[in-house]
Amino acid sequence: MKSLFQHVAVIGKHQSGSSARPVLEGVAHALHDLGCDVSFEASTAQGTGVTGFPTLDATAIGEQCDLGLVVGGDGTMLAIGRQLASYGTPLIGINQGRLGFVTDIALENFASVLTPMLRGEYEEDHRSLIQARVERDGEVVFRALAMNDVVVNRGATSGMVELRVEVDGHFVANQRADGLIVATPTGSTAYSLSAGGPLLHPSIPGWVMVPIAPHTLSNRPIVLADAAEIVIELVAGRDASANFDMQSLASLLHGDRIVVQRSEHRVRFLHPKGWTYFDTLRGKLHWNAGVA
Repeated sequence: MKSLFQHVAVIGKHQSGSSARPVLEGVAHALHDLGCDVSFEASTAQGTGVTGFPTLDATAIGEQCDLGLVVGGDGTMLAIGRQLASYGTPLIGINQGRLGFVTDIALENFASVLTPMLRGEYEEDHRSLIQARVERDGEVVFRALAMNDVVVNRGATSGMVELRVEVDGHFVANQRADGLIVATPTGSTAYSLSAGGPLLHPSIPGWVMVPIAPHTLSNRPIVLADAAEIVIELVAGRDASANFDMQSLASLLHGDRIVVQRSEHRVRFLHPKGWTYFDTLRGKLHWNAGVA
């Protein structure tokens, strides 16, 4: 069998430690046996003690590799997905985490599933990204990409925050709540879902804006076109912050504006042939559990 992907990068959870080493090395040797050149993402190799393979940082992976193989959970995939989106590098996820909405290949049978995928038997799935920034007194003080969501929330020991929301320059409302989530379709199965937001199919070009524990119960989630620009201004509240995929954080001052826009880049996921989004929902959310 000849692989369509000559140079494959293996990416794992940086903090896994040496216990993850046998799994990662097993994946790397399986790729090598399938005719691929294999490199490790540098932090993965350093954190797990893997040796004997070339190492590359994310930039070099984007420039040199045909495929990224992510071994871990969705957090690992989110982190590398944001870094590789601008290069168009496709990603395959082997689930070593818990839920695994975007890392969908079970570790125990990855080789049998991966073999036909490397021959070109796969489904391709593109996911939108959020480009966000924090503006203070007219200056940009923080920028970040998010694949799941942007979350503005109150401090751990403080009361509600008051947020002024605009969409495409039009005033929407002043909201008093514990916070506000702007989520992509990918992020609609994450924090947004637990806060009462709807599921969005990945093909829908939209965001969902979801209040967290709103003061007014008529303040409900709303689905917006992802071509819209959303601006969230902190009006009142102490110790508020903005989180981007829960992996980067900006502390906020009164008057700060969080501007949310669609990124020009998208993340490319590859799934086994026959995969559908509904298979993922059924498996991860246990729909029809117990039904014959």
